[in-house]
Amino acid sequence: MIRNGGNPAGPISRRPCCRVSGNDNREVPDGIVFPAGFSGGSSTRSFLTGHRCGMFLWLMTAMLLGSTLLPAQEATRWRGIHGNGVYDETGLLKSWPEEGPRLLWSYEELGAGFSSPVVVNNTLYISGAEESTGYVYALTNDGKLMWKSAYGPEFTESYPGSRSTPVVMGELLYQFSGMGVVTCMEAATGKVKWTKDVVKSYGGRVLQWGYTETFVAEGSRLYVTVGGPDHSLIALDRFTGDLVWTVKAGGDLSAYCTPLLVKIPGRTLLVTHLESHIIGVDASSGKLLWTHPHPNQWSVHSNTPIYHDGAVFCFSGYGQGGVKLKLSADGSAITPEWVSKQMDNRIGGAVLVNGTIYGSGDFSRCWLAVDWKTGEVKYEYKGLANGTVIYADGMLYGYTDRGDLFMARADPSEFAIASRTRITKGSAQHWAHLVIDKGRLLVRRGNALLAYQIR
Repeated sequence: MIRNGGNPAGPISRRPCCRVSGNDNREVPDGIVFPAGFSGGSSTRSFLTGHRCGMFLWLMTAMLLGSTLLPAQEATRWRGIHGNGVYDETGLLKSWPEEGPRLLWSYEELGAGFSSPVVVNNTLYISGAEESTGYVYALTNDGKLMWKSAYGPEFTESYPGSRSTPVVMGELLYQFSGMGVVTCMEAATGKVKWTKDVVKSYGGRVLQWGYTETFVAEGSRLYVTVGGPDHSLIALDRFTGDLVWTVKAGGDLSAYCTPLLVKIPGRTLLVTHLESHIIGVDASSGKLLWTHPHPNQWSVHSNTPIYHDGAVFCFSGYGQGGVKLKLSADGSAITPEWVSKQMDNRIGGAVLVNGTIYGSGDFSRCWLAVDWKTGEVKYEYKGLANGTVIYADGMLYGYTDRGDLFMARADPSEFAIASRTRITKGSAQHWAHLVIDKGRLLVRRGNALLAYQIR
C-alpha cells in the first residue's frame, strides 16, 4: 500500500537513448529513446551536442513523420474533441465482417497501462509503464514508434501501469503519473520542460489506485485535482508550472475524475468529483461556487460529468448512480432534478445522444438508456458485461471488461447489437476507453494499441 505519496520504485534510472556517430560520445537529452537505426551522422554532431539540440530533434521527428509537425490550436481532451465520448466522424460502417473490423496495425510494446491515445497532426501519443518507469510514446499514423520519453516513477501497486492520457496543447504535452507528478514535455521530442509533484508541493495523497485524472488545459492554464486538506483543485501556469490559484473544498481527497469544463455566458466552470462531493469552481478565479454530496462505497468517481442544456449529469459506481444538477444562469448555484440509481457506471463513462444517456451499470450489471429530461430508464440489456462506451455516426461503440468489442444502434427503444468481436491481443484488463480517428477505431489493452478500419 502506498501512503502519502510514498514511492516503492525509488528514483527513476534514466538511460541514454542514442549517441552522435563518430568520435563524439555526448548524448541526446536523458529519457528520450529513438528506434534502432536512428543516427545523426557527423554532419549533425554540432546540432545534437549544442544548444540547438531541441530544434534538430524537432526536424528529425518531422522527417520521420514525412510531414511537418504543426502545433495543435486547442488542447486535446479526454474522451474526444468534445470531452464527452461523442465523435463527429461520418461515413462509418454500420456492420463489421463476421471476424470483426479489419486490423490495420498493432503496436505491442507500450508497457503496462490503461490510458487512451490522443492524435495530433498524424502523431499518436499514449502513456505506458515499463517496470517502474512511466513513458510517453509517440507513434506514427501507421503505428511505428518515433520516440518514447520517460516521465518518472509510475504506479506499481494495485493494477500497475500508467493511468492518465497525455494532453497536447500547442508545442507542449502534459502527463500525470499515478504518483502525483505533473510532467510538461515538448510534444515534438519528448524533452522534459518542467515537473511538479503535487504530493510534495500541495499535500496531495496517492490514492489506493493512484492518480488517474487526465488534465484539462485551456489558455495558459493547466487544472489539476490534488485533493487533501488545503488544496482540492489547483490551476498551474502550463508554461512554467507555477501556481495560479488553489481552491479548498472541505478537505476531500481526489476521486480519480477528469474534470468537465463548462462554458456558459459570462463564466467558465470546472465541474468534478471529489471523495464524497461534486464541486463547481470558477475556472478563472478559482472560487468555489457550490458543492453537492455524492459519496460511494470506495470513494471512486472516475467518470467525467456530462453537460447539456444548462445541466450536468454526474455519476459513479458501487450502487451510487447518477444525479442531474440544473445550473443557475451564471453557474453559481445548482438544483437537483432527478437521480438514477441504475446508471452507476464505475469507470466506463456514458454518452448523451439526442436526449438519451447510454452506458452500463456496475451493481445493476446491464447496459441501459436513460432519458435526459426525466431520468426514466428506457431499456436494460443484460447480455453483455459492463464496460466503456463512445458514439459516432448513429452507433454506440462499446468495449466490455471481458474483452467484447461491439457496435449497437443508438436507439432508446432497444439495445440492438449490429456487430461484435473479441479483443485477444494485448495484456491485462480491458478498461481503456476507445478512440475514433480518421475512420479508425483505436483500442488499447495493456501493452498493445490496435487500429481497426471502421470506414
